[in-house]
Amino acid sequence: MTALVTIAIPTWNRARYLAQNLAQLRSEMAALDSSLVEVLVSDNCSPDDTPLVVESAIRDGLPVRYVRNETNLGWAVNFAQCFELAQGRYVLLLGDDDLFVDGALAMLVARLQEQEYGVVCIRPYGYDEDFRQEHPGGGGRERAFSDTNAFLLAISRYFTLTSACVINKALVQSVDSRQFLKSDLAVFHLILRAALAADHNLYIEKYLLASKRQNSFSYEYTEVFVNQFWAILDAHVPHGLTARTIRKLERDKLLSYYPFYLLDLRMWGRGSPDVALRNFERRFKGRLLFTVWLLPIIRWPKPLAVLWGSATTVVGRILAGDLRRGFAFALNKATRLVIPRRGRGEQGAGSA
Repeated sequence: MTALVTIAIPTWNRARYLAQNLAQLRSEMAALDSSLVEVLVSDNCSPDDTPLVVESAIRDGLPVRYVRNETNLGWAVNFAQCFELAQGRYVLLLGDDDLFVDGALAMLVARLQEQEYGVVCIRPYGYDEDFRQEHPGGGGRERAFSDTNAFLLAISRYFTLTSACVINKALVQSVDSRQFLKSDLAVFHLILRAALAADHNLYIEKYLLASKRQNSFSYEYTEVFVNQFWAILDAHVPHGLTARTIRKLERDKLLSYYPFYLLDLRMWGRGSPDVALRNFERRFKGRLLFTVWLLPIIRWPKPLAVLWGSATTVVGRILAGDLRRGFAFALNKATRLVIPRRGRGEQGAGSA
């Protein structure tokens, strides 16, 4: 019998994260009929203990279909291969360092059983160390959409994160899964095409997915999330994505998404301001919101750029409804700074 959903995990050389991922999956599946969920691990010829981690998970009772590539095919091919090999009706391409919140998988399976959707988006949050302790808390609505453009606008903060989007594979059988292999958003188009082909899509606003923060920062940000991102969206206008939606997405990204990453660039040097300026101007030159809101973060001297970037990030996140997550992030950062110091002080007193 075909599984309802395949949890497909492409991985390479991150055995420690994969072990935690599979342990949490095993816990989540304990309350489910195992025939409903296929767990697929596609190992891109890892030189570390990944095979041993998978063997251990299988011994512990997690049914895993393990595929080990003879050579490293590159991350994009491995992701596409995962999607192609998945046997479930739905597919979730889960990052090897991302984790389901307790009870999330059972909730997801229940929704997939109730009605057919093109895409189900589960809301993610970033974590650094302890995904339970760093959970933002709170509830969240479940919103079903018959208007795909409205759905894509609603999930636009998360729809490039494959771990947050469950794809109805039957709706994209005719789509070339390898069309965008040369980009760093190699499977983003599958999410868009499934959503655009569906009568209904679902957004679960409750935080159900913990995504490891800053664990894959090996690309030039603006090349991916300015140049490649908008090129892929533009390519989907013939498939039902409207120009009006793209315009709204541009406004939302300029207002509430880009400020944080430009602030990160200026504070920590993760990229070149000159490259960022060139890429942004290619798309947004002459736009008032870009000129007033973002350009100072790129061009002003660092102290002023950081001050302005901090202000626009906070305001943008509030306008995007992300205040709770931002507060939880700041609180956990402060807690980690304080607790180790106390720990060292207590140890010193005991030693004395």
